[in-house]
Amino acid sequence: MSSHRGLLFNTVGSVSGLNQPRPDAGLDVEFAQLSDPGRIRGHNEDYLGHMAPETPARARTHGWLFAVADGVGGHDKGEVASRTAIDTVMAGFGGAVAGEPHAGLLERLLQSANLEVYEAGRGASPGGIAMATTMVACALRYDRAAIAHVGDSRCYLVRGNRATLLTRDHTVVNDQVRLGILSAEEAAQSERRHLLSRSLGNDMFVGVETSEHQIYAGDVLLLCSDGLHGAIETGEISSLIARSSDLESVAAQFVALANERDGSDNISVQLIRVLAVERIGMYRGRPYKLR
Repeated sequence: MSSHRGLLFNTVGSVSGLNQPRPDAGLDVEFAQLSDPGRIRGHNEDYLGHMAPETPARARTHGWLFAVADGVGGHDKGEVASRTAIDTVMAGFGGAVAGEPHAGLLERLLQSANLEVYEAGRGASPGGIAMATTMVACALRYDRAAIAHVGDSRCYLVRGNRATLLTRDHTVVNDQVRLGILSAEEAAQSERRHLLSRSLGNDMFVGVETSEHQIYAGDVLLLCSDGLHGAIETGEISSLIARSSDLESVAAQFVALANERDGSDNISVQLIRVLAVERIGMYRGRPYKLR
């Protein structure tokens, strides 16, 4: 797996990407990503996207964007749904108004992606076909991360020796756990634990869940599809990341372990290490630098 700038996609094999740090930007990150079809499926319905700022000025006006989409199994053309969603979000992020708040922007972009996937399914053939995908997206700027997601693709924050889940799976059993209908143990054993309660493309409108988090130098954000988090426990994530400073090597270890333990689904991971942040405050909706 070679280091390179940019991104390669291969719907049969693996994909990887590595970005080198740029010390002139206020917020700076390095990242690696990998997607693998798994040991059983013949093709990959996951799709990854990222957008890095071209200049330090754009790092402050727009920031960084990372996203993972997982075409819903059992639906037609899952790979088309996931790529359509990623392409829509990337294009919208690149054309966003400078300084637009990330949480609201990501919610709007995932709503746009939902409509694009929905319309693509309706227009795919006479009578239309069912197309759907999950998505988790993470936008970074200054010293903050905004997360938006639909479905059961996840985002974790790894700080020190602890990994914290920042998203909530939109599955039927997870909703039942929140309502007190099922216990966590019952949900983990349920045959319906992978049944989504919401995804992009099923309807014209979807509930996008967003959150914002302060980030610090040394933090690692992990985005992944359920082919990875279904095989690896939250408690194992920080220890795997601590084994190596090489993010590409860590990404490969995650995928290898998921394949060893299961491998029945496509497996995708993005790892983003925060190298430096620019501390800011807000006054009347405008950022100012903190000393």
